[in-house]
Amino acid sequence: MKGQRRGELEELIDEVAASYRAERLIDSLGTAQLPSKRQVIEALNHLKAVMYLGYYSTGALDESKVHFALASRIYPAHEILFEQIRRAASYEGFRTAGAPRDADWPEQVALGLVRRIPALRALLSKDVLAAFQGDPAANSVEEVIFSYPSIEAITIHRIAHELYRAGVPMLPRIMSEHAHATSGIDINPGAQIGESFFIDHGTGVVIGETCTIGNNVKMYQGVTLGALSMARGVPGEPGRKRHPTIEDEVTIYAGATILGGETVIGAGSVIGGNAWLVESVPPGSRISYEGPRRS
Repeated sequence: MKGQRRGELEELIDEVAASYRAERLIDSLGTAQLPSKRQVIEALNHLKAVMYLGYYSTGALDESKVHFALASRIYPAHEILFEQIRRAASYEGFRTAGAPRDADWPEQVALGLVRRIPALRALLSKDVLAAFQGDPAANSVEEVIFSYPSIEAITIHRIAHELYRAGVPMLPRIMSEHAHATSGIDINPGAQIGESFFIDHGTGVVIGETCTIGNNVKMYQGVTLGALSMARGVPGEPGRKRHPTIEDEVTIYAGATILGGETVIGAGSVIGGNAWLVESVPPGSRISYEGPRRS
């Protein structure tokens, strides 16, 4: 019986192998070594610990132990990132048949990210404070860091955005989709986000690649900052701004949808829940959703 089952499985495996000869999009075997999603997430976890060292340590830390504790996270993060950036660059060259990157480019990018950590920590400190001050239900900063999905999402975004800016293929999106899976918040790594950013609750928020968000912006669950529908390959699409600009001090309530690269929400505006906007509004606007009216 066991031998019969093995023979049947071998035949089925041959059928699956044959399906790879169909030359569909998913059938490419390639010759380049792709990045490892598991390794990218491992590096990300090391970097998250670096951002909030005292919150991720297993024991109490004092100043004499900080260097060692950071080194135990930064060295493996750097090693993993170097290899995964190298793989991503190799795959990009294979896929596009373009000129290969300089041999030292992966190392430069990995070191560049480590160099940016103090600045990223300064931004994240303001994000955490915005969450603590912006949510009356927050009992402590520790609770915000440990449990708030928006802090998970924005921490990962600020790391992924650095790699996006450096031109690293694939890795930033792996990071952002990991954040999406763990927090329910979908922020494209290309989005530019200012200081003191807070998403309350967070589930269902979508922020597109070319979105620009100013300082002290607060939004609630289910908000979409998206693009108007456009077919791939439309002339002028690469690099075109497709998503809205949200200026400083804007509040956007649950379920609001704001679309289009030319749409600007002026500073200090309040966008009510379930509003639908495809046009700009001036600073200080108060926009509310009006449901169907009875005749």
